[in-house]
Amino acid sequence: MSPALNSPKEIHRWCRNFPGTRAQISEARQFVTSYLGDRPETDTAQLVVSELATNAIRHTRSGLPGGRFGVTVHAGIDLLIIAVLDEGSPSVPHLCQAEDEEQSGRGLHLVETLTTRWGIHGDETGRTVWALLPLTPKHPTA
Repeated sequence: MSPALNSPKEIHRWCRNFPGTRAQISEARQFVTSYLGDRPETDTAQLVVSELATNAIRHTRSGLPGGRFGVTVHAGIDLLIIAVLDEGSPSVPHLCQAEDEEQSGRGLHLVETLTTRWGIHGDETGRTVWALLPLTPKHPTA
């Protein structure tokens, strides 16, 4: 069931928790697709949630046995918020320099490139990494 994102005055938010396993990254992408449907931003939103969910299971306690991560998608008239909640870790998500040998942080470069803005809220007990995507109006004004 897809939400009715047709009304320009309505705001919709969906939230779902996922087990912290690699197999659930594709489920998180499908969750975003179910929310957005055939909107032009769907592919970009899938990629963003994939990167953020991958970071959650790779770099936080969400990826430990029994761990979980949450995904929230929240659409307004012209803006989509994608947020991934993890179970925290001692390290803080950050962008790595291009010359870094380590793979860590490169997904955030992609998120930064694809979104209007992104950020982090929380601490070592749990963090939310969020990103903003502009939405193309469903009903252009005259």
